[in-house]
Amino acid sequence: MSAAFDGGLPQLSIARAVEQALAEDLGSRGDLTTDATVSADATAVATFGARREGVISGVAVAEAAFQAVDTRVVFEALGRDGDRVQAGGVVARVSGPARALLTGERVALNFLCHMSGIATLTRRYVDAVQGTHARIVDTRKTTPGLRAFEKYAVRCGGGANHRSGLYDAILIKDNHIVAAGGVEPAIASARAHAGHMVKIEVEVGDLDELAQALKHPIDAVLLDNMDVKVLRKAVTMVAGRVLTEASGGVTLDTVRAIAETGVDLISVGALTHSAPILDLGLDFIS
Repeated sequence: MSAAFDGGLPQLSIARAVEQALAEDLGSRGDLTTDATVSADATAVATFGARREGVISGVAVAEAAFQAVDTRVVFEALGRDGDRVQAGGVVARVSGPARALLTGERVALNFLCHMSGIATLTRRYVDAVQGTHARIVDTRKTTPGLRAFEKYAVRCGGGANHRSGLYDAILIKDNHIVAAGGVEPAIASARAHAGHMVKIEVEVGDLDELAQALKHPIDAVLLDNMDVKVLRKAVTMVAGRVLTEASGGVTLDTVRAIAETGVDLISVGALTHSAPILDLGLDFIS
């Protein structure tokens, strides 16, 4: 496995998410199958194995799921978030009360598979633009309640985060411009409203809108659904004065050509809204 990712998730966020997931799974009657078929004093050892190659994310969340069920479970991480894992590789080993391992299994896997899937897809995009100036970033197209986890997984895959929510940056989009009466009044109002630490980005759909936006004090432009030829012209127009972000319909087939236009950022909603899981399984070995 490769060098580990050094980022982290707040323990309180992990604990809350795990608690909610377990409550959803156990309901008011608990694990009927396990309680009916497995002795209360039975112990077991199991491993988390990768069935496909990918990038790991969510190890600490998986561990927390078992600890929330029974603190006697011993969780041994054999890989860390951000590591690449090969098909057949072992990510972690768990041991302890067999009932706890079975009860926590699905919640642990749901987080680990989902987050690792996002990290894996992100790494594919990051690898596709390697050697260019562009950085791959996510969007707010996330699963409600899981944004922090999904954006963390993007970082594990080598990507970067766009704004976390509506609260930490101003992004003036087409509907804002219409509602405000135009680009100029929208930017003027945003600049008057925002503190000096808040960045302002403006979405533009063509070169005329870009020229208009560049007349005003902004920090970034979102170049929305522009083809490669227009993107290249847009980057030339900007000439490094503000950050350039390409967005809209980006795929693994198109991302390299987009990156080669010279844009600073490429935002990809698919990282969080369409990433398939990384297939991982928990197998009892004793």
